Amino acid sequence: MSSRNSPFGRGHWLALLALAVPLVLAGLLAGCTRSREVQADNPSNTPVASVVKVTPQDVTERLEIASEFQPFQEINVYAKVSGYVQKLNIDWGTHVRQGDVMAILEIPELQQQLQLDVATLHRSEHDLKRAHEELNRAQSAYTVAHLTYTRLADVQKARPELVAQQDIDVAQGKDQEASAALSGARAGLSASEQAVVASQAALDKDKALFAYARITAPFDGVVTEMDAFTGALLPAGTSSNKGDLALCKLSQNNVLRLVIPVPERAVPGVLIGEKVDVNVSVLNRTFEGKIARVSGLIDMDTRTMHTEVQVPNTNYQLVPGMYATVDLPLRTVHNALTLPLQAVQMAGSGRGIVLVVTPENKVVRRDVTLGLETANSVQLLSGLAAGETVIFGEQAQYRVGEIVRPKLVSAEKME
Repeated sequence: MSSRNSPFGRGHWLALLALAVPLVLAGLLAGCTRSREVQADNPSNTPVASVVKVTPQDVTERLEIASEFQPFQEINVYAKVSGYVQKLNIDWGTHVRQGDVMAILEIPELQQQLQLDVATLHRSEHDLKRAHEELNRAQSAYTVAHLTYTRLADVQKARPELVAQQDIDVAQGKDQEASAALSGARAGLSASEQAVVASQAALDKDKALFAYARITAPFDGVVTEMDAFTGALLPAGTSSNKGDLALCKLSQNNVLRLVIPVPERAVPGVLIGEKVDVNVSVLNRTFEGKIARVSGLIDMDTRTMHTEVQVPNTNYQLVPGMYATVDLPLRTVHNALTLPLQAVQMAGSGRGIVLVVTPENKVVRRDVTLGLETANSVQLLSGLAAGETVIFGEQAQYRVGEIVRPKLVSAEKME
């Protein structure tokens, strides 16, 4: 039937629809109200809400920086004197202790020089012995000549007629001659003594050089690279030539360094001697390190400060080149009010929203001011008091004013 033949016009149908819609909505609202009333009257239908309490605890702001392990010290081991590798006691990966002999060099020309030094020293000692004998002879001759002269001179003074002047003059000449010979003998002895000292010094020097034929480890370490083997000629490593062949590369790995670039904002929180956690993901382990040293200067290009963390490695589990993450504590606030991060909805810088469950089990929205944030919790500066109960987890499923059954949970168990 067309609307034209219907007893009601199009306008009448629209009017009836406008009256019906409010009635339907009113019925639905009444039903919801009755449902809420029933829910309030029947606790078994009240939704359960996981809650946590606002608790005071220490909060530490932390900074995680990734870096790679470096040997505590690493050097190229050179020969002090040039020679051929006669015996080799090391190879790749060999662990050595300080003073261990790593290689022995063959230096035939230095051995011959040592023999020459010994012969020179023996000759100098023989010359010194002869100089002592010459000094004794000169001393005796001088004593006789001097006594003869003094006696004749005394006689001439007492009895001039008994001694001729010529005899006095001859005796005086012999006395002076013997004195000069004595001075010469003394000078010869001194020269012989200096010759012995020089010969001994030359021998000691060549002995010291020959001792370098035994290349020893300067510290406890690991041979991480071999550059020469048995029969190779090692040049003396005393020149500035960077191309000189080294015996090996030695790394001290029982203690490792982690060089981390600390941002400028975190520099005031870096304390020498402070212990830090060092996480090595490849080993799935955390080691204890210590801030050992800082440069004391902020790099103008990167705005960071060179900071070194020292990590003991007595069992050699860590290998230089491994990546690690340093958990660096920066600032600690004691007895700060905190909540788990899952209980706070972030609303911008330093602001958040929480759902508080009142003593009447009613859900109330609260704005809070936030402070330090850690991996699991956040500091509350204002908006909440210690002991208040806050909904933990998803907030969207609860409505402000709703009645809930709070269930206290541990934040650690919910993570």
